[in-house]
Amino acid sequence: MTRHIVLLGDSIFDNALYVPGGPSVIEHLRRALPKSDKATLIALDGATVTSVFRQLERIPQDATHIVLSAGGNDALWMAGNIFSQPTTDIRSSLQLVAQAVTEFRLQYRKLVSELRALRLRLTVCTIYDAVPGLDSSEIAGLCVFNDTITRTAFENGATLVDLRVICNETTDYSTISPIEPSASGGGKIARAIVEATSEGQFFHRVIG
Repeated sequence: MTRHIVLLGDSIFDNALYVPGGPSVIEHLRRALPKSDKATLIALDGATVTSVFRQLERIPQDATHIVLSAGGNDALWMAGNIFSQPTTDIRSSLQLVAQAVTEFRLQYRKLVSELRALRLRLTVCTIYDAVPGLDSSEIAGLCVFNDTITRTAFENGATLVDLRVICNETTDYSTISPIEPSASGGGKIARAIVEATSEGQFFHRVIG
């Protein structure tokens, strides 16, 4: 089966700005694919889950596989707007986090549902958590976002690429902006995408 892989989402895929002189994720992917296959980048740096809906309009007619990476910028918003709020106890803190992730959960599930309606092979990515400088509270906060992503993937029969496992080294992150994948990290992501979209690889978890 000839593949046309379409990358939707945020700067996990649209990382060219953060790897000057080095291959971006889409470049890695195109190099790794057989000549008969192709890949298209629609993902946009800075995208949140709600803005990814607009990317669906640009999916090519001949697309065979969709790969989605979204949620990292939503998590950044939570860190900037929720973590600074005062609370009196741990329960209150967790309630604030739960409230913040509620809208993300609704929108993410809606997005995946619309992607499944296209009847294309769908792969979704978790949000990585080995970013240099990330503190323990931020890592804990990412868990609620990744819980939504993994549950939604399995509920919808999508393949799951777990970037927490794949991008697990400091060198996987850009020195320009540590929340973005480096050239080497992008290579790992691209290889995982190739594996996830290979014939016979459906409904499984790619770990590198």
